[in-house]
Amino acid sequence: MTRGHLVLLALLLGSCLYLVKVSYEARRLYALLDNARNEQRTLDTDFKRLDTERQAQATHMRVDKMARDKLKMFAAAAPAHFVDAPASTASAGALR
Repeated sequence: MTRGHLVLLALLLGSCLYLVKVSYEARRLYALLDNARNEQRTLDTDFKRLDTERQAQATHMRVDKMARDKLKMFAAAAPAHFVDAPASTASAGALR
């Protein structure tokens, strides 16, 4: 064999090894991508479930019931009415 053939053989072996390495890396990256997509689906499902639970917990009737039962709160018997005194009456009363 001539020197040219040996150089070509070495280049061929080098390119074959590089091709195997690149193929392995592509398979590894594809597996990581697939795992990430599965995790994304799982997290998306959990988010939707938790958001639904949050919405169910925050209804007005549930908040009102919890305020009455656990916090012993109750509605005011009658609404409070506030009367603002006119400025001239308030200042005259303050001077006396």
